[in-house]
Amino acid sequence: MTQHSSATEGTVEEAAPAALPGAAGWWRDAVIYQVYPRSFADGNGDGMGDLPGIRQRLPHLAELGVDAVWLSPFYASPQADAGYDVADYRAIDPMFGTLHDADALIRDAHALGLRVIIDIVPNHSSDQHEWFKRALAGDTAARDRYHFAPGKGAAGELPPNDWESVFGGPAWSPVPGSPGLWYLHLFAPEQPDFNWDHPAVRDEFRSVLRFWLDMGVDGFRIDVAHGLVKAAGLPDMGSTEQLKLLGTAELPFFDQDGVHEIYRSWRQVLDEYPGQRVGVAEAWTPSAERTALYVREDELHQAFNFHYLNTGWDAAALREVIDASLTSLGAVGAPATWVLSNHDVVRHRTRLGGGHARGRAASLLMLALPGSAYVYQGEELGLPEVTELPDEARQDPSFFRSSGQDGLRDGCRVPLPWAEEETADGGSSYGFGSGGSWLPQPPGWGALSVTAQTGDASSTLELYRTALRLRRERPELGDGEPLEWLPAPEGVLAFRRGAFVCAANTLAEPVRLDFEPGELLLASRPLPAEQQQPTGEAELPGDTTAWWVAG
Repeated sequence: MTQHSSATEGTVEEAAPAALPGAAGWWRDAVIYQVYPRSFADGNGDGMGDLPGIRQRLPHLAELGVDAVWLSPFYASPQADAGYDVADYRAIDPMFGTLHDADALIRDAHALGLRVIIDIVPNHSSDQHEWFKRALAGDTAARDRYHFAPGKGAAGELPPNDWESVFGGPAWSPVPGSPGLWYLHLFAPEQPDFNWDHPAVRDEFRSVLRFWLDMGVDGFRIDVAHGLVKAAGLPDMGSTEQLKLLGTAELPFFDQDGVHEIYRSWRQVLDEYPGQRVGVAEAWTPSAERTALYVREDELHQAFNFHYLNTGWDAAALREVIDASLTSLGAVGAPATWVLSNHDVVRHRTRLGGGHARGRAASLLMLALPGSAYVYQGEELGLPEVTELPDEARQDPSFFRSSGQDGLRDGCRVPLPWAEEETADGGSSYGFGSGGSWLPQPPGWGALSVTAQTGDASSTLELYRTALRLRRERPELGDGEPLEWLPAPEGVLAFRRGAFVCAANTLAEPVRLDFEPGELLLASRPLPAEQQQPTGEAELPGDTTAWWVAG
């Protein structure tokens, strides 16, 4: 069988997934590593990360101990929103490589025992998508596949409703050459929203899924999975600053019940293929119960736990969100997912405050919880948010539409440091590539690099490697034993999972535990020598998480 790209990239043979390790339901306790392609590794020296660069660095991920790699978009795109504005869902953007590069990456990953999940962006396309270009040219059939509507006011000079864009400003733009007509874009104007009530849109995306499943991908992370369907009649919100309600209130453009019919049809497509192909929802919802609807038995397999990500470093608040997540997802038989950082938020080492120690403690706590975990690239190196970026270097569209007030995403997208040294010509790259990096890396970035941390038992990289090894070896972890809370002092989370015990001190000062935890397996910072014995009460330093095995 041969697959053809709609770009002139030639053909590739179908790449069936290799026989990969893992019992039934591999995704239930998988550790999945997010790669942001433009910032991971540069294979051709143009300063921009690409698929050949990712392919060269796959052994790092295998050695780290993750189960799968999730790739952010690499599709053909004008890059108005870093590839989340897709012009062709079956082609690779030349800045990232070719369809053959994607095929080779998938095959290499499978050979290393890594599954591959790719982003799919179904809420909106690029304004350079063939359908939208035809729509602007007056093709009524093409217009029906997006949201076009007459404006308000005497001459239609006002937007059709009061919806606001995620990137700032109104969610509508006027159609050039058609006075009084507007189109909907919940994100940038270059990202018009599809009309998912139209059967052609639904048919097209099922076809796109099959294209990549035939290529051998193991699943999809669904961007803005809570979008797609809009409330009938596109009603006004009646308020401003609407995005402050995201994840806390009902919105007419997000988390509509109609999305679930779409995902049931996608699940049927996934189930047509061998190897347990999966769907993962990026779904911002008002409650854990609403999130659980996306992962019912006949829908998707996982949903991101943004309620956990948005919780601060506070024991009581963390316990509340952990309980709510396990209860709501358990009710539908789905695993919980845990995530601390991604390409859209400030890195957790910086966001949680408390510096490096708190970031490490949060990581070790997350990896001990029941279910699946997501690791954002560079998280295993303990990278902080890069806050000192010159305005002229920034590329996040939200930065420009919000006068710099909210455009913080570039700071978590600075290219990774792989080596301690800069490039030979003096340009900062630290092993990212031979031609510098598309965002400037800060001085001293090399001290956090893979080579600098490898073999250093005190490094964050070795902490992650050890934690992921123990997670594989200990049958209680992952999707193993349920969580049982243990009595603990205020400010401390302590729980048991079979013989495994975890305690996290969210306070700045040390706390003595009320129980004998057992033999120390791993701690996010060194414990006093007398506290490393298998008997006796333990004193846990501030901002520290430790793992033990009970005797």
